[in-house]
Amino acid sequence: QVQLVESGGGLVQPGGSLRLSCAASGSISRINVMDWYRQAPGKERELVASITSGGVTIYADSVKDRFTISRDSAKNTMNLQMNNLEPEDTAIYYCHANIDISTRRDDYWGQGTQVTVSL
Repeated sequence: QVQLVESGGGLVQPGGSLRLSCAASGSISRINVMDWYRQAPGKERELVASITSGGVTIYADSVKDRFTISRDSAKNTMNLQMNNLEPEDTAIYYCHANIDISTRRDDYWGQGTQVTVSL
C-alpha cells in the first residue's frame, strides 16, 4: 500500500510565504509524475504545479513566478514553495502522484492540507 502525506499548510497574511511538503511511503518501485492540486470552496479541483521524474515542471498561469515545485526522488518527497501569497490562493492543497508498484501503475492522493491567506 502507498501513502501520500502532506504537511506545511496554515494561515498566512497576503504577501507571505509557505512551504508545502509531500512524502510518499510504501512498496514503491518508481514515482512518475508528481503534482500539487488545490480546491477552493465552491470551485473545482485544479492543477497548481507538476513535476516529472526527469524534473520537467509546469505551472498554472495563476501561480507562475510565485510558486516553485521540486522533488527529491531518492527520498520520495515533493515540495511546493509558495511566495507572495494572495487571498485567491486559499484552498485545500492536495498532493498527487502516479506510482509504479512492481508492474502496476496507479494514481494516489494525499489527504490535503489547508492553506489560508488572510489578514
